[in-house]
Amino acid sequence: MDKKQPGEPSQDPVLVLDIAAIRGPMLPEVGGKAANLGELASVGLPVPRGFCLTTAAYRQALSGVGLEPVFAALEEASASAMDQLSGLAARARSLVIEAGVPAEIAEAVRSAYQDLGANVPVAVRSSATAEDLPFASFAGQQDTFLNVVGVDAVLDAVSRCWASLWTDRAVAYRTTNVIDHATVALAVVVQEMVNSATAGVMFTANPVTGNRYETVIDASPGLGEAVVSGAVNPDHYVVNARRGAVLTRVLGDRQVEIRAMPGGGTERVERPLPADSAVEPCLSDRQVLELAKLGLAVQEHYRAPQDTEWAIDDDGKLWLTQARPITTLYPQTTRTPPAPGEHAFLNFSLAQGLTRPLTPMGLAGIRLIASSVAKTAAFDVPDPRSGPPAYYEAGQRIFFDFSAVLRSRVGRTIVPRVFDVMEARSAAIMRGLFDDPRFTVTIKTPIKLTRHVAPVAAKYRVPESLFRGLFRPAKAMRRVERLSTELRSTFSVPSEATPHQRLGHVQRILGEEVFATVPQVLPLPALGFAMLALVRRILGDQAPYSELQTVIRGLPNNVTTEMDLALWQVASEIREDPDAVASMVRHTAAELVEQYRDARLPPVAQAGLERFLRKYGHRAVAEIDLGMPRWSDDPTHILGVIANYLRLSDGAEAPDQQFTQAALDADEQVARFVARARAKSPLHAVIVRLALDRTRRFAGLRELPKYNLVLGLSAARKQLLLIGDELVAAQRIERPEDIFFLDLDDVEIALAGDDVHEVVAERRAAYLQELRRKHIPRVLLSDGTEPEATPGRNEGKQRPGTLSGSPASAGLVSAPARVIMDPVGAHLEPGEILVAPSTDPGWTPLFLTAGGLVMEMGGANSHGAVVAREYGIPAVVGVPDATSRIRTGQRITVDGAAGTVSIENSG
Repeated sequence: MDKKQPGEPSQDPVLVLDIAAIRGPMLPEVGGKAANLGELASVGLPVPRGFCLTTAAYRQALSGVGLEPVFAALEEASASAMDQLSGLAARARSLVIEAGVPAEIAEAVRSAYQDLGANVPVAVRSSATAEDLPFASFAGQQDTFLNVVGVDAVLDAVSRCWASLWTDRAVAYRTTNVIDHATVALAVVVQEMVNSATAGVMFTANPVTGNRYETVIDASPGLGEAVVSGAVNPDHYVVNARRGAVLTRVLGDRQVEIRAMPGGGTERVERPLPADSAVEPCLSDRQVLELAKLGLAVQEHYRAPQDTEWAIDDDGKLWLTQARPITTLYPQTTRTPPAPGEHAFLNFSLAQGLTRPLTPMGLAGIRLIASSVAKTAAFDVPDPRSGPPAYYEAGQRIFFDFSAVLRSRVGRTIVPRVFDVMEARSAAIMRGLFDDPRFTVTIKTPIKLTRHVAPVAAKYRVPESLFRGLFRPAKAMRRVERLSTELRSTFSVPSEATPHQRLGHVQRILGEEVFATVPQVLPLPALGFAMLALVRRILGDQAPYSELQTVIRGLPNNVTTEMDLALWQVASEIREDPDAVASMVRHTAAELVEQYRDARLPPVAQAGLERFLRKYGHRAVAEIDLGMPRWSDDPTHILGVIANYLRLSDGAEAPDQQFTQAALDADEQVARFVARARAKSPLHAVIVRLALDRTRRFAGLRELPKYNLVLGLSAARKQLLLIGDELVAAQRIERPEDIFFLDLDDVEIALAGDDVHEVVAERRAAYLQELRRKHIPRVLLSDGTEPEATPGRNEGKQRPGTLSGSPASAGLVSAPARVIMDPVGAHLEPGEILVAPSTDPGWTPLFLTAGGLVMEMGGANSHGAVVAREYGIPAVVGVPDATSRIRTGQRITVDGAAGTVSIENSG
């Protein structure tokens, strides 16, 4: 057997390595499984003896067998083309099996096997280079053969392991995870079999709840394959390894046992179902705690939670047979809370309707804005670029520590109610933590809150704004218009500014200017909704929820509604020119973008789009992220929406007409409420009329603070791109947009002369990886627990086929669903029900033709809910897993008043 030491150079490819000679950095030579086993053995952890047939052996054996055409075809194949992938996988397997094990490699295996002992039973396991990685475990993708006896049987198992790199599931998994098939190779681990009395799997963090302090163990008699393959209901243990306490013990029926057979191979033994009184745990508490201690040792070595496989032999000795990262855990926060005790972190990204991660520069911008808010509220912010004390990041998303809210009597009263109308599922999780003894109320008066709210209210004269809005509404509106104009002027930057000066202006815009509009404008829409609540209080049952919703339809002064109608107006102008319509619908959105940039669109479309982008080009999907292209940078989404509008039949009711009718309906409903109030007394009528007037005037302004904030972000983005141009010219980055994969400190370093190409590449790869994450928690605890994932919290009680959420816009509609994860390039047929994870203003052009709306996120007053009400389409928000439980084309019924979504033929 070759005795190559770690890192030792060699002229000839090494075909076989002793496991004891393997280390983690050798993954390209030995694959993930062998690299991990070698690492464990190197620190003295109990790993069975064995050797590894390297990836060099795989490549040598399969060079020239004709896999290249398969690689080329797979490079072009889509992850959804399952039949094509399956055919290519079968072709690759056939080529590998036909190649067999060449004589030189067979001799190296024979020698290494004899070193273990004559006819010793071994496990032959695949170890791929794209396996057991920090971002993808690939568990179960390649084959394992147990209790293999004799060198001929080992060689046959090696050949079959090589072929298993090309199983249908392995090829599909790599394609989905965008891993180049041509770069993947397979090593094979041959290890002495453990004659296991009991075996199973162990996670050093709870894979369901995310709790980093809990070790989870599944165990069953015999070989661990029964547990790994899911063939048995194992014993299940949850342990607090740090305290040495078994928290949960659930005994399985263990009706199946997989055993090694004399002479080789395994057998599946059916065990009789024991009587309840006869069930004994297959692990003692001592063994459970020893296993948990061993798991902690593995985790501490890798400094990350691990998914391990283990066995206990007939002599009671513990063995580790595998370890890999737990890739399904959501990352913990990037910094540790300074104060002791449990902390709870709210996902502010989701509260903003943003499921995707933010770019590094996007996060840097939010940190500056958050620091500006915190400083205004009299919090200590030592370094604005790091964010305020309550600001955290996890998984490249924004989180805030709201532990103080949970421990405050006033916080418990106010904040969940705000989230009831903003992001209702988050509010439910908050209330679920009220009974957690780690978050008992310790702040019983509002004094602390007042110390932070009062400075903001005083600086921006919030009481005066409320008074003005109540008694001098026209003057209040003029002041808002003046504030918006003045704010735009503060975003300007001299054209002759140097890159360093531009960076300073970015910090000024985000760290000082953009927040100012919020406390100066937001009191007015808050007043508008408060007046609506007052009417409800005065009229009681005479002001039902559905009729109150009518009042806030067709609202004036809503910049998002105005934007959507302006886009509709562009489409309406194009519809007047049949040749222009024919030209627009004949091309894809990408082709239309190219024509627009070359000024080759039909004249009416070119002029209309230019006019629209001059006013609204600063907006975007996921627009709070500085790194996201604005519509003026890339109008693909807008041109796609216009093309959808042009496909509407002539008989369809125009959205602008619907909006006008909604405003008329609102006026009529106001008159009815006033009449009902007059029946009480003339004074009641005066109050109701005034209150609803303020609601109609001001409620639409709720969109303006974010609109102005996005204007500031767009101005900062423009300056950063200009700096990016300078860095490209100096060859510090490859293209201007790379600057968004840096933060402000990185940009300063680059301007000082450092090359940051490698930093950009690493950040971009991490961002693209995070984009693939599907599950995003609303709340994280500091031990990693996701409260929403804890057992019992999500037990549904509605009838099958019915999903529940929060009522958002009253009405009943039955129509086909259209599940859309990203609005850019999306196609929505008129009348279809839009099913989305969340929405921001970038989505709202789709609302004009939607028959209804279902969202996974949001509350009754979230952005999507408000716009849906204004357009009069039924909507339900905060529906868990709506985009995975509803399929495009399924006919669903949305009851916007009841907050339910019924799926027909759901089974």
